[in-house]
Amino acid sequence: MRKVRLWLAGWAAVVMAGLLASPALAQEKPKTLYARLGGYDAIAAVTDDFFGRMEKDPQLSRFFKHLSSDSKRRARQLTVDLLCHMTGGPCFYIGRDMKTSHQGMGITPADWDLSVKYLKETLNHFKVPAKEQEEVLKAIEATRKDIVEASHK
Repeated sequence: MRKVRLWLAGWAAVVMAGLLASPALAQEKPKTLYARLGGYDAIAAVTDDFFGRMEKDPQLSRFFKHLSSDSKRRARQLTVDLLCHMTGGPCFYIGRDMKTSHQGMGITPADWDLSVKYLKETLNHFKVPAKEQEEVLKAIEATRKDIVEASHK
């Protein structure tokens, strides 16, 4: 009798586990923005394209002009890590806060607007859906107050 009860209890546990794991019964966790964007490689590709557009622009290239190759690679990696972290990915951002990182660079509202234009072009280039673009741009907009300075110093 004891063996039958143990068998029934075990069988019930297996059935319950199967039901709980069933896609029909399990509640789907919404995908993070990170996952919806395509993950790390997609964020890295977007960052590379975006930086390339800014470096080629006469107005924005001044921010890259005097950086060594190593400094450019570091800025790129920090940006990838930040975007990965901001979108719910597994990355850990080790850089400074946005205010400290951009203080004294003289980034104007016009510079900001131009960089956002290039970001939109990049997102369109990679065919990022409108909903995800809106979420990315909203997250980036939240950093504006710490990056844009009223005028060149």
